[in-house]
Amino acid sequence: MRLNGLAVLSNAARTPFVSSMVLCTCLLISVVACGPKQGGAESAQGATAVTSKEVTYSSGSTQLKGFIAYPAGSKKRPAVLVAHEWWGLTAYVRARALKLAEAGYVAMAVDLYGEGKHTEHAAEAKEIMMAAISNVEESKKRFEAAQTLLASDPRVDGSKLAAIGYCFGGANVLHMARFGDNQLKLVGSFHGNLATQHPLEKDVFKGKIFVAQGGDDSFVPAEQVATFKQEMDAAGADYELVEYPGAKHGFTNPKATELGLQNQLPIAYSAEADNASWARFMELLGAL
Repeated sequence: MRLNGLAVLSNAARTPFVSSMVLCTCLLISVVACGPKQGGAESAQGATAVTSKEVTYSSGSTQLKGFIAYPAGSKKRPAVLVAHEWWGLTAYVRARALKLAEAGYVAMAVDLYGEGKHTEHAAEAKEIMMAAISNVEESKKRFEAAQTLLASDPRVDGSKLAAIGYCFGGANVLHMARFGDNQLKLVGSFHGNLATQHPLEKDVFKGKIFVAQGGDDSFVPAEQVATFKQEMDAAGADYELVEYPGAKHGFTNPKATELGLQNQLPIAYSAEADNASWARFMELLGAL
């Protein structure tokens, strides 16, 4: 069906999904979720009454450097893990955590690469990402380290935990659902890879799944989206897939157009798709 020009797919709306998208270079990763070590300095965010701090934790011998943001007050709040694009833990993913904190949530930008690695060069991003996915067990532990840290924060209501991810990070949070992480009540993937070798099974994940895709995303082919829809339907998942017409890969990142030109990649920011997808995710988050 179409809502305000958007193509929407869910287990309640089974219209075939059609697009002209090409295979994603953003490789996916299997993630489930280990024990953190915390550190870092705090900094206030001025009139917004939001506080943020860098945190250092670990997975085995790998030091991880994340970023937590939260509103003022001692009230326990729902919390959101934010998984980065293949560019790594950039200012962009920190900005998303701050935006969530300004909306009243505790949010943590997670480090999936170790040492807070990040880059603006596609060749380097691919190299770092490949290193991260070459050890699936370690990748699982890195996500779990962040999840454990956030859930144990005294400001967090551990019964209301969600995760969002972008591109590479979108694949990560979808796999959290596929591997049955029911501590998460909601996962959201924005312009993420949808393919998997571990399809969601019936009754494995009881939370809500939200997927936001660009209608002109040349990294995710129509076949991949159709297969994802079949996977979700077969599992009886509570999911929603929205296509934003004309939006390219990376449409939520304000720097995507610049990064696309710099790296000769077909990615671009779309304020319209960014705002619409964020608004819909926030509606779902508010319903937890």
